[in-house]
Amino acid sequence: MNRAGAYIPPRLGIVVSFSGTGGVEGNMCKLIPALLETGVAVDLLGIFKTPVPPPLQFRHPRFRLIDLGVKHSLLIVPALMRYLQEHPITPLLVAKDRAIRSAIVARALSATRNRLVGQLNTNLSAALAERSTLQRFWRTWPMRWFYPHIDAVVCVSQGVAEDTHQLTGLPMDRLPVIRNPVIDADLYEKSREPLDHPWFQSSDAPLILGAGRLTRQKDFPTLIRAFARLRSERSCRLAILGEGPDRDALTRLVQTLGLADDVLLPGHVDNPFAWMAKSRLFVLSSCWEGSGNVLTEAMALGIPVVSTDCPSGPSEMLAGGLHGPLVPVGDEAALAEAMTRTLKHPQPAEFLQHAVREYRADVSARRYLKILGITALG
Repeated sequence: MNRAGAYIPPRLGIVVSFSGTGGVEGNMCKLIPALLETGVAVDLLGIFKTPVPPPLQFRHPRFRLIDLGVKHSLLIVPALMRYLQEHPITPLLVAKDRAIRSAIVARALSATRNRLVGQLNTNLSAALAERSTLQRFWRTWPMRWFYPHIDAVVCVSQGVAEDTHQLTGLPMDRLPVIRNPVIDADLYEKSREPLDHPWFQSSDAPLILGAGRLTRQKDFPTLIRAFARLRSERSCRLAILGEGPDRDALTRLVQTLGLADDVLLPGHVDNPFAWMAKSRLFVLSSCWEGSGNVLTEAMALGIPVVSTDCPSGPSEMLAGGLHGPLVPVGDEAALAEAMTRTLKHPQPAEFLQHAVREYRADVSARRYLKILGITALG
């Protein structure tokens, strides 16, 4: 209550760098509406290297969009200091490592006591594995110096938490795991939309789907080679949704293997869930992940899945292989065999959907509020 007796909802600030359509940006587009549903007020303090994502272009009496006015996370310290001084009891959730470090500096310089919680979405050790020793050192050593000054760091999987523990020295009780807010009503609504593509008009060949940025991390060459093995034994088709720097190399590989009629690279699509809903199998071929949102989305729609046993999230999500096969990273033969087996003996949709119930946006939102020290109202 304020002095006039009007109720003032608890407020939290969220700091995010929007640099594209990656997992962090997508998660925030789902987490923020779910937080607002609980009755709290949310200030989104954004670093906008790209336009504001459409899901966040809305009006709500308890939502404020604040452009921090810079293009890099290391430059946000002055703006964050002002915000913390103006809102000395508002807890702050900060996504991504560089922004976390800047927020720690801003809180120290502003001499405030706001609760400060970071959030990490990736297994950094796996992401840096092919860098030189010096590059890994300069990228990670500041974490060990900065992170002891934060209240907690939310990790999106147990694997990310264990990796962060090794990199920072933080005790595990300050590294809570909260699953990504992947599943919401919008996912199911979009999954029911029609698709205007010839593959869905006349062919009975099952569709196998992959999705993600066309980069080394996702290892789509292994998926394409595994598909070639499968295609030599049965009629099927493969679509890989996403865009990225490896497009030309993947296109050449498809042509070299003689798969041009059965492999589609449609680029970025506005509604991947309609593709998922019409697929018979979803495959994650990544070298590493933080959690693997696309795997969660497919399971939420009841689509059978196969995944590499990469760090960090798939093994947790699939319960060590109970909910879908796990194969070694880069093993095209094992991946092809797992795809064949899953197409023949798919898991029941209800079983898969139950396995990812903790990834619902409303569940995630309430767990974030608990870590931030806010009591959910709605």
